[in-house]
Amino acid sequence: MKGTHYPTGRRRSGPGRLLGLVVALIAAIGLTSTTAFAAPAHKDASAPLSPKALSPMSAVAAMQPSWNLGNSLDAIPDETSWGNPAVTKPLLDTIKAQGFRSVRLPVTWSGHQSATAPYTIDATWMNRVKQVVDWAQADGLYVVLNVHHDSWQWISSMPTDHDNVLARFKATWTQIAAKFRDSSQTLLFESNNEPQFNNTTDAQGIQYNDELNTAFHTIVRQSGGNNATRLLVLPTLHTNSGQTFLDALSSEMKSLNDPNLVVTVHYYGYYPFSVNVAGGTRFDATSQQDMTDNFNRLRATFTSKGIPVYLGEYGLLAYPDSNHPSRVERGEAFKYFEQFGYEARAAGVTTALWDPGTFAYLSRSTLQWTDPELINRIRSSWTTRSGTASSDQVFLAKSSAITAQTLTLNPNGLTFRGLWQGSTQLAQGRDYNVSGNQLTLTASALTRLAGNRAYGTNATIEARFSAGLAWPIRVITYDRPALSNATGTTGGLTIPTQYRGDQLATMESTYADGTNAGNTDWTPYQEFNGAFSPDYPNNALTLTPDYLNALRDGAPVTLTFHFWSGATVTYHVTKSGSSVTGTVG
Repeated sequence: MKGTHYPTGRRRSGPGRLLGLVVALIAAIGLTSTTAFAAPAHKDASAPLSPKALSPMSAVAAMQPSWNLGNSLDAIPDETSWGNPAVTKPLLDTIKAQGFRSVRLPVTWSGHQSATAPYTIDATWMNRVKQVVDWAQADGLYVVLNVHHDSWQWISSMPTDHDNVLARFKATWTQIAAKFRDSSQTLLFESNNEPQFNNTTDAQGIQYNDELNTAFHTIVRQSGGNNATRLLVLPTLHTNSGQTFLDALSSEMKSLNDPNLVVTVHYYGYYPFSVNVAGGTRFDATSQQDMTDNFNRLRATFTSKGIPVYLGEYGLLAYPDSNHPSRVERGEAFKYFEQFGYEARAAGVTTALWDPGTFAYLSRSTLQWTDPELINRIRSSWTTRSGTASSDQVFLAKSSAITAQTLTLNPNGLTFRGLWQGSTQLAQGRDYNVSGNQLTLTASALTRLAGNRAYGTNATIEARFSAGLAWPIRVITYDRPALSNATGTTGGLTIPTQYRGDQLATMESTYADGTNAGNTDWTPYQEFNGAFSPDYPNNALTLTPDYLNALRDGAPVTLTFHFWSGATVTYHVTKSGSSVTGTVG
């Protein structure tokens, strides 16, 4: 992930092999299939047939779904430096048991390699990488092995240190290729993670990326053994899926004239939504179209022509993050992952979830998912659609009488079956009504669900559809949040805040003349957790040093805090030297 650029924007015998060929044919003629990645029958799931027995399209399809062993062998300076324990065989066993068919293994080589010729990689490190690859392959997992943070540590200097960077890159892949030349062809090599080059235009960057990809291809192919026909994964510049970058890689692949090549890009969503900035609080029509366009480009440029695509990283930037309040609302994240799985299946693209371990999906210590509901939704998206709704929240103001509330259902091609609270089905006509895709919860049902009307979630019901997972709907009691006056420094301002059952969506920040105020000066809506962050357990709201230090001295700033209930609260902040004051009103 790390430094992701925002675009302008799997081995079976018998019937299984036939299914793989059908999948490849479907992709080649540009049709879509929601079952293309369904697991084919196989007598021994732990021993996949060599990719030599499959077309490249079928082999990459057999890798779906995929998972990233992030922030481990790519950590700097060493494997445990970023908070994860050392990788173990049981970790790979868990990934296999959880239904993943491949693992992307990011590796940073620079801290274990001489920085001068002959650029020797430490044998202990090389053997450690080999050990992890062998563990994964023993579990019947495909493995994608790459050169990872080296991309920005030293490869990015290629424009000003061309010959040395090229020599080191060639030496690196010469050693990796030699070590793994006899490994099963369920091992794939990936040239370079998120290629980037200092102080270059896109056109210049594309040329450097082409040069490295070509050097990588030549070295691996000439190393012999299984490397002569091993599937090689080539990235676009920045692993960006904009059409310019896809066309450039397509052109290079034609010039290489090698059928055993795989395209890779990354996708973290429409940037404002992915990080919650510029008002991007919802997975709205703009975010949805960005995703659809991304997969349409991949299909039109590659998979419809029989060229496999391995989307090497996906997710939402900084979500989930157990160390900070969630910047993406839970229901909106559910909708993102639901559509992502559908679009990938329709485009015939294999996808690899980026998992940094410590802060996100799978705990490397307990080997348990930190958020089982979230991973279940991601897993469900691999095979089927699920219905959603305009929100997973219904807010009821405690200070007002309860009235009927309406949500819009998004069946996603399914049929709405009704509402349940646990095992109890709610009664249509009494508890809710449906008109088209408009779902209205009655005042009487909401009164019962709200109970004693304590602030926060009073009850959770779920909308069920004819397939997929049910959509959760939380009934929440709230009142307009209240902020208090505060003083602090540019090292941070803590504002006492009574949330009263509500949660913060975004913060708008402007000067008196209407211009944008803050460290994200291209929009009035500042970045969640970047400029401001709620502290719900301690009834506080924090303005960060980055935000405060970006304010003009002595210029009053008006803040408008937007909450998920729809409530807004206005607040004023003024910086004077290193002092900061905040006032209500």
